[in-house]
Amino acid sequence: MDGASGCTKSPLWFGLNCFKLPSATVDSYNLSAAQNISFNEEKNGSFQAHLSEAETHYHEFVIQAKPVKRLCRTHNSITVNGLFPGPTLEVRDGDRTVRFPVGSGETILLRVINSALNQELFFGVANHRLTVVAVDAAYTKPFTTSVIMIAPGQTTDVLLTADQTPGHYYMAARAYNTANAPFDNTTTTATLEYKTAPPRNAKKGKQSTPIFPRLPGFNDTNSAIAFTSRLRSPSRVEVPLQIDENLFFAVGLGLINCTNPNSPRCQGPNGTRFAASMNNMSFVLPTRNSLMQAYYQGQPGVFTTDFPPVPPVKFDYTGNVSRGLWQPVKATKLYKLKFGARVQIVLQDTSIVSVEDHPMHLHGYHFAVIGAGFGNFNPRTDPAKFNLIDPPYRNTIGTPPGGWVAIRFEADNPGIWFMHCHLDSHLNWGLAMAFLVENGVGELQSVQPPPLDLPRC
Repeated sequence: MDGASGCTKSPLWFGLNCFKLPSATVDSYNLSAAQNISFNEEKNGSFQAHLSEAETHYHEFVIQAKPVKRLCRTHNSITVNGLFPGPTLEVRDGDRTVRFPVGSGETILLRVINSALNQELFFGVANHRLTVVAVDAAYTKPFTTSVIMIAPGQTTDVLLTADQTPGHYYMAARAYNTANAPFDNTTTTATLEYKTAPPRNAKKGKQSTPIFPRLPGFNDTNSAIAFTSRLRSPSRVEVPLQIDENLFFAVGLGLINCTNPNSPRCQGPNGTRFAASMNNMSFVLPTRNSLMQAYYQGQPGVFTTDFPPVPPVKFDYTGNVSRGLWQPVKATKLYKLKFGARVQIVLQDTSIVSVEDHPMHLHGYHFAVIGAGFGNFNPRTDPAKFNLIDPPYRNTIGTPPGGWVAIRFEADNPGIWFMHCHLDSHLNWGLAMAFLVENGVGELQSVQPPPLDLPRC
């Protein structure tokens, strides 16, 4: 279920799509936020294991945006598991702060999920160390940290041992922002509560305030990079060494001239509208049929397969970019890959409008993150620093602001697969493209035909 509306399945229309989820537990990682549908699925029970003679339990920490009405205005607030963040925001609709009970000596497995569609976040737990064991459902070489950075659509699994004085400790998340743009600077919280801690209202009828974690500043890129650079696979992994498709994608923002400057959609400077692109192509999703259906039914005019493998114009991507390069071309262009092709993509951030950490998500695949750096990628010197031994595997990776990141994967999953920025506003502005991975040989290397009862778009 890793398909995107309009890409591998038909566009969703409000009021026209009724379906039921199976009663079995839904894996929130697989469903992610591919269709801008936000929900939480509670997991009944927990698994238990023994780690260093400590009991292990599973908890899920889902951070997302949720509308809240205050003073007759509705805006989004960052929540935890759908509940509002306690003392950091006054609400009166019955929601309360999420509390995670733990026993002294217990070790809990905490899956942190960023479902806040437009904000990267720092996360930490007061006075407790976190042992990172997995990201995006792929195991990592364990390491301990006090803070993690997590982008929209990403998951991070951490072990936390309740080894502190019994009490109440804040679990908190707040913004990591790299663009020169407004952002939600609120902090969302839950509490880690030891079962043997004295009641919070035990002191003369007043609540004792939980301890708050130290989180980096909103623009602390060094802390974000320090975290992501420590991620490794648990052991040596098979990374494609011989590359069939060497791609270079410049990703970033842009501006489009408005025909009606007074339109509420034209919020850019001098009568322009904000846009975004990859290799100067601002992606337009089809409105009446999916890309997958159009391809396999041979419907013309829905898309083309001439997405450029490199930027049409080479320029100083992180320097002072000429305004003549700020306006992208709106189109629905795909890039075709043969089944089994070994692919390398360098994702290069640009300084058009603003540099930014763009969390890029590839549907249908995990990929090896083999390198990253600041400034413009240098194809002569930077590949020598690639990690081809134990790189982490992810499905979403951020471009360092004003920098680049390199990934590799083998195109062994046929179909049409969306690649896009996981900041929801950037996706709507066109920061996306799609790969058309051709069928291989035989049934196991080919897209299955649609079911007989497939609804019409």
